[in-house]
Amino acid sequence: MARRATVQRDPRIAGDPELSAYPGASHDPDFDRAPARGRGASSRGRWSGGGGRWLVWTGRAVLWALIVVIVVNGVRAPFERFTQQGAATGAAVVSTDGFPVTQGTSFASQFAAVYLNFEAVRSQERAARLAPFLPDGAEPQFGWDGFGHMAAGAVQPYGVEITDRENAVVTLTYQSGSRRQLLSVPVFYDTDTKKFVVSGRPGILPAPSQANLPAQSGPDRDEAAELELRTPLADFFKAYAASDTASLQRYADAGITLEGFGGAFTFVELKDLVVPLPGGATREVTATVVWGVPAGAAPSADPTADPGDMGGKLEQAYLLTVVKQGDKWFVKGIRGAERSVG
Repeated sequence: MARRATVQRDPRIAGDPELSAYPGASHDPDFDRAPARGRGASSRGRWSGGGGRWLVWTGRAVLWALIVVIVVNGVRAPFERFTQQGAATGAAVVSTDGFPVTQGTSFASQFAAVYLNFEAVRSQERAARLAPFLPDGAEPQFGWDGFGHMAAGAVQPYGVEITDRENAVVTLTYQSGSRRQLLSVPVFYDTDTKKFVVSGRPGILPAPSQANLPAQSGPDRDEAAELELRTPLADFFKAYAASDTASLQRYADAGITLEGFGGAFTFVELKDLVVPLPGGATREVTATVVWGVPAGAAPSADPTADPGDMGGKLEQAYLLTVVKQGDKWFVKGIRGAERSVG
């Protein structure tokens, strides 16, 4: 006798063609029939899908929504990082009055580099280079009579005094001979065309003098540690000058990679070494090093270059973090000294 199939259909998946494909599946027509809605409801008013299909479609909708959110966030995150980096590395700065400070300062700096350099034999060249900065009808030399000579460089921003969203005075610092001076440049900004023009005669001013550095007493020195460190640090700086990788790794602390100058300078001597008290396994020491400067215009790339070929000497101060392990000292870090004068 044939055994009756015991598979029962879930009412939430009534009419599922996949289930009906099984020959042993029982079929109850009541599960295919939706309740009538109101009087005289016909077959057109029935629910067209299975009772559980709305769960499937709802799940799919939620899944797609999650996918969209993930994709959008994945695209937006690097874009936001890019724009934030742009803001931190030189994005345009606009004052509260609306004057574009960054662009205005750049414009004035370029103008100053041309304006502050002149000599009679190159007057026509100077006039041509000044023209893009000057208003129509301005004198080609913009106040210079064509005689004499002036050379300036190291033009840097110093300050901006803003009148309104269209006018500002940009002050720049520059070096001419042994003098450090200021140049104030009035600048006009056309808010319609987004362009700049020098709006008046510049003014040269003396730069503030240097600050008075107060005297500072030196620290108590650990002479025993200085004696221990002098020879290994001298050997370290010799390897540092030549970028002797094998030697540098012998003096570097575990996990620290040091590169060095690659022969751009030669080591002459470790002139001074200050190891302050109190003691400890990790110390911050200040080293004054004398480097040999190459005689040629370009540094020598040969790490075996003879120090006798150097053109001069240059003293530099460094702050090193050193660590003692057993009876040996290792370099953990090197940077410029914080203060070595006074």
